[in-house]
Amino acid sequence: MKTVTLSTLQAVKRAGETFSCLTAYDATFAHAAGEAGIEVLLVGDSLGMVLQGHSSTLPVTLDDVCYHTRCVARGKGASLLMVDLPFMSNATTARLLEDAGALMRAGAEMVKVEGEAWMADGIRELSRRGVPVCAHLGLTPQAVHRLGGYKVQGRDAEQAGRILEDARALVEAGASMILLECVPASLGRAVTEALEVPVIGIGAGADTDGQILVMHDVLGITAGHTPRFVKNFMAEADDIQGAFRRYHEDVKARRFPAAEHAF
Repeated sequence: MKTVTLSTLQAVKRAGETFSCLTAYDATFAHAAGEAGIEVLLVGDSLGMVLQGHSSTLPVTLDDVCYHTRCVARGKGASLLMVDLPFMSNATTARLLEDAGALMRAGAEMVKVEGEAWMADGIRELSRRGVPVCAHLGLTPQAVHRLGGYKVQGRDAEQAGRILEDARALVEAGASMILLECVPASLGRAVTEALEVPVIGIGAGADTDGQILVMHDVLGITAGHTPRFVKNFMAEADDIQGAFRRYHEDVKARRFPAAEHAF
């Protein structure tokens, strides 16, 4: 696989194709995912739940994310490395810039930030300074307590319209990519068609430009409740790299997600 850049993903969108994304937290799994063809690796603040055993992503610190970013950067190969800004990194623009700088120095090639249209100023400042940004909309786990739990967002027309307008505003501000989590498939399609930048989905239907899952879910070792949008690819593989490869191939062929994984 050639080195994946933002330009690579933009070309995939223009061609009407799709790309695969997966979380990674260390060098070994990053290498296995890259060898399987995964185009984008995410050091997600999901590490707070799948590695640290917390009930949410909120306890994850910048130091935690920087540590895992450095690990993944050493093993990722040709994959593009995207990294989550942790809870409250977006409290002020100054903090956003400082925390994003720390992640980029640790090896990030793009940062992901949760928030709505009010994040436009911060994204604009990051973009001005050469930091590629993925804006995370829909179910934003850092806002889990405000949302009242891990619930599908955008089910009614008003909320769906607001998410679409937020996406447009953040792209206009400089976001290079949008990630939609847990929204109806119809909204995932509408946002993808409305924007020129790539749109990644997780529980957002089959029509987004890319798909992402948490590595532990792909391997069938999810603790507790298994979300509807998850599939255990380890059940169809002989080894971990085979599971990653099956996930990648099913995403590329648009076999995953299927109707049963959508809202």
